[in-house]
Amino acid sequence: CFTDKANGPRRLMRRGITLIFVGHINFILGAIVHGSVLRHVSKPNDQITTEYSTANIISVVSGLLSITTGIIAILVSRNLTNGKMHVGLLISSSLNALLSMACCVGLLLAISLTIYGGGGNLMLGCNSTMLPVDAKASSMDCPFDTTRLYDTTLALWFPCVVMAAVEAGLSVWCFVIGLILSGKGPCGQNYIRDQV
Repeated sequence: CFTDKANGPRRLMRRGITLIFVGHINFILGAIVHGSVLRHVSKPNDQITTEYSTANIISVVSGLLSITTGIIAILVSRNLTNGKMHVGLLISSSLNALLSMACCVGLLLAISLTIYGGGGNLMLGCNSTMLPVDAKASSMDCPFDTTRLYDTTLALWFPCVVMAAVEAGLSVWCFVIGLILSGKGPCGQNYIRDQV
């Protein structure tokens, strides 16, 4: 089984702390990308690039939900017999797993569209998109500084994808533990008998 009487609560607490840490990192990276790098891309000249905005907003929300799931996991590790906490862990971890997987898919889509287009979608707010992506802002008629926009965005998106995948894996693990604690998952009845 996944848990035992001596080490099960400690493992759950460690996973909860890891979820809180990873959630904070994903939240900060998503906020940096969305707030400082892509704020001009979200609606330049009434041309909306929804794939970037949606992927980053899901990334930020996924980070917040991971923090919440980590806190609930820590609370459950200290209150193993509380049924309401088990339900809270099941709900938050399942929502977080789904949202983190959606975040992974959305960010991979945004990365692939950006690489495929050579960063052209990142320069929609400029009057001349025929210039190279790494051109200086002075040589392009842009309302924002285009220096290293392409490189910075990709450099921040790749860690966001990794963090979202880690969040999804940890959330699935917490969901299975929630099932075991509520007596419905694999080895659930054995674990309940061991606790009694």
